Amino acid sequence: MAAEKQLSKDIKSNKPEKEKKGNIFARFFNRIGKAFYNMYHELKKVTWPTKSALINYSLVVLIFLVVMGIIIGVFDLGASALVRLITG
Repeated sequence: MAAEKQLSKDIKSNKPEKEKKGNIFARFFNRIGKAFYNMYHELKKVTWPTKSALINYSLVVLIFLVVMGIIIGVFDLGASALVRLITG
């Protein structure tokens, strides 16, 4: 029943195929534009950190990376020494 209604709507609309395709592309680009519009307005709502807070956060991340690098390096040295010991 729903397919018959859709078919009757398609028959009633005397739009050529080319015009229907144009609408698809227009709607596609309108949706992309709307997404960027919404993103812009959402980014205006964001509470951005101050310069000092941003520097503080960056230092915390860098210190964490250095500490984790050291820990992984120590585990790697230990594992390679263990493999050398086992393989002779």
